[in-house]
Amino acid sequence: MQVLVINGSPRTKGNSDLLCDEFIRGAKESGNQVEKISLREKEVYPCRACYACFKTGFCVQKDDMADILNKMEKADVLVLASPTYFLTMSGQMKTFIDRLLPKWQKLGGKDAYVIVTGHDGKKGLKRCAEDMTVILENLGDRVKQIIWGEHVWQKGEVLKTRAMEEAYLTGEKITAV
Repeated sequence: MQVLVINGSPRTKGNSDLLCDEFIRGAKESGNQVEKISLREKEVYPCRACYACFKTGFCVQKDDMADILNKMEKADVLVLASPTYFLTMSGQMKTFIDRLLPKWQKLGGKDAYVIVTGHDGKKGLKRCAEDMTVILENLGDRVKQIIWGEHVWQKGEVLKTRAMEEAYLTGEKITAV
């Protein structure tokens, strides 16, 4: 299976990044091909709402988003990961999601997973997880599981939580049908 992990964390080796890496370790050990895209390393401009993509199927902006969309289209499994900022996803993740428009009709039918992290418990992370889940479902994907990196704020705090094992085991479960 082709697994594409999209990490919306602005921090290198932050809690979302660490959970992504553990998910990837499990998925690779099960024989999957995995690629991680860290949005902090990409140029993704905000949507201009010009809707030229409705006619052409492509965005008029020249940034890294076209490449990301092509990879999403080819993937069998999608993973979206984001820290929670003021009850919702990171700005990087939101900007990325707004730019799905040119290919949104071609991104469905995949199994998907959501990873959320933050200093709150599930109650405080719930909106972020629900937002990403609804977005994936509106694309036509099936969200199989949410991995909750709860009660983590400082870099590396997630290493001491059950979420690390959960991320690994969830990635390990991905197999071709």
